[in-house]
Formats: sequence, C-alpha cells, structure tokens
Amino acid sequence: MVVDSGPDLEFRGTISGDPLDFKDGKGDDTPAVKQFKKTGKNPYNNDEAVIKNGYTIFSTACSGCHGHLAEGKLGPALHDDYWTYPGNQFDKGFFETIYGGGQGMMGPQKGLISQDEILQVMSWIRSIYDGDPKKAKWKK
Repeated sequence: MVVDSGPDLEFRGTISGDPLDFKDGKGDDTPAVKQFKKTGKNPYNNDEAVIKNGYTIFSTACSGCHGHLAEGKLGPALHDDYWTYPGNQFDKGFFETIYGGGQGMMGPQKGLISQDEILQVMSWIRSIYDGDPKKAKWKK
C-alpha cells in the first residue's frame, strides 16, 4: 500500500461542519487510514478478508440500530440508493458521518471503534450495496 506524502484532506463533521479531531485514543493510524486521509477513498473496498471482518465489527457496533444486514431498524438502511446525508455516497463523507456522528440517535463513533475499524465497516456496507450501480459514487 503506497501512501502519498502530500497533505491530508480536511475532514469535517457532517452536521456541525467543524474539523474532526482525530485524537481518539485508539492508537496510531494504520497504513490504510493514512492512505484514506490522503485520498478520501477506502483502500479496503475490494479486500474480501477485510470486508468479512467489517461485518463482524458492524454486527457488534452498528446492527442494533441499522439491522443485522443493514436493512434498517431504528437507524436507516445502508445497502440501497438512499442516503440520509448525500455526502455518504462518497467514502470521505461516509467516514465523516460515522466518526463524527449525525443527527438524532447517530452518535459519533470516535473513541468507540478505531478509524481503521470504521473503514472496515464501510467496506462491508459497500460490498452489500444493492442499488443502481450508476449511483455507487464511491466506485468512481
């Protein structure tokens, strides 16, 4: 995995628009997190082993609200074309919402699961997408 030496992208809270503070006490950035912070693209999206682990993390950290297969429950479904926050159509925006939280019951996951674990969960959610492939903007 090659990490660009350029500056990191700016990550902001989905609701507040404030810069996200990445001091979360979850250790140093993994190579995947470092790459993601440069590109905004999840390097795990096509990694089958990581996708499988992403489901394990999702099932313990997210399924209580989003359903065991991301079909929606208290929180919205995550496998289809509809995104509560349009920025979640892109990996960067999706990360910002998970890490920094959304409105209502979607609290920030900062400090609860690591940034790398968030990328793993995102890879699993992207892998189960069953909407219109033309709307899968994270693949572009």
